[in-house]
Amino acid sequence: MKKINVLSEKKTKTELTKLSEIGEFEVINHITKDFKIKNLSTVEGIGDDAAILNFQDKQIVISSDMLVEGVHFNLSYMPLKHLGYKSVVANLSDIYSMNANCTQITVNIAVSNRFTLESLEELYFGINAACKKYGVDLVGGDTTSSNKGLIISITSLGALDSKLVTRRSGAKINDLIVVSGDIGSAYMGLQVLEREKEVFKVNPRNQPDLSKYKYLIQRQLKPEARKDVIDYLGSIKLIPTSMIDISDGLSSELIHICNNSKVGCDIYEDKIPVSEELMSCCEEFNLSSTTVALSGGEDYELLFTINQKDFGKIKNSSDFNVIGHVTSAESGVSLVTKAQQKIPITSQGWKSF
Repeated sequence: MKKINVLSEKKTKTELTKLSEIGEFEVINHITKDFKIKNLSTVEGIGDDAAILNFQDKQIVISSDMLVEGVHFNLSYMPLKHLGYKSVVANLSDIYSMNANCTQITVNIAVSNRFTLESLEELYFGINAACKKYGVDLVGGDTTSSNKGLIISITSLGALDSKLVTRRSGAKINDLIVVSGDIGSAYMGLQVLEREKEVFKVNPRNQPDLSKYKYLIQRQLKPEARKDVIDYLGSIKLIPTSMIDISDGLSSELIHICNNSKVGCDIYEDKIPVSEELMSCCEEFNLSSTTVALSGGEDYELLFTINQKDFGKIKNSSDFNVIGHVTSAESGVSLVTKAQQKIPITSQGWKSF
């Protein structure tokens, strides 16, 4: 059988390369050729049966996420470059929420025969862009076929000194509750995209003007993980008592921290950080911005608690918002409304099933 060299063959703009033409090994070599090693802890990356890592005397932090087409993303409005980037960011965010820096990832994908080599190039372009921005090495993975759609599974690794590890379980009564950035915008970006998708089904010639939703859509399609927050906390020598990333919605994450720490909390509606773009869009969709901020997911901001004595270290930062305080477990998890009514918070976060 004649061996096809994809890299040397000239193709027209409309001619795409079927994965079945070249085989698994050629695909892997092609889509990983631009990945460079950045971390000293990576002894051996892609190219052998397994990667070799050396973290010396540090504790290793590992997290894994799976994204399934039709469940976690819709390719009718999610560009493959953005999907690759977001897939990495979602994973790194879990590592950062442990107060660690991510150094390596592995990427496993299953693709159906409707995807071409060029499609995978787009996906891995986004993955590589995220690796470059966050200083992460791609050290392995697997590529296989799927009967339907695209499945992405990423595992991320990091390391840190044991005294710096921040878990969900460390919050103490009277700790302050802090949120980075603003929340809810990614969810509203998704609502805009879903609405325009339905409009397109009715009128494919429709050209929507999405300029006023730019920030919301960016937060949905190309979010960023808050490595900068971890770096800043390290620079001011502040170790949160507990921390979690906001991937499933503020309400869900608060409940996770309180349950794991065996405490309760009060957060204040007027302290929840939301963008002006979010408030404007909520008015258009006739939604409560508070409900969206509590229940929306995929913001990848960090929610953490700190001892009150550490407040002075963050009080001048415009990127941190103190939204409440930790109470006893008997007090429950509560929202204090603008009308000073206390209502229980229930989990309304991202549903994977």
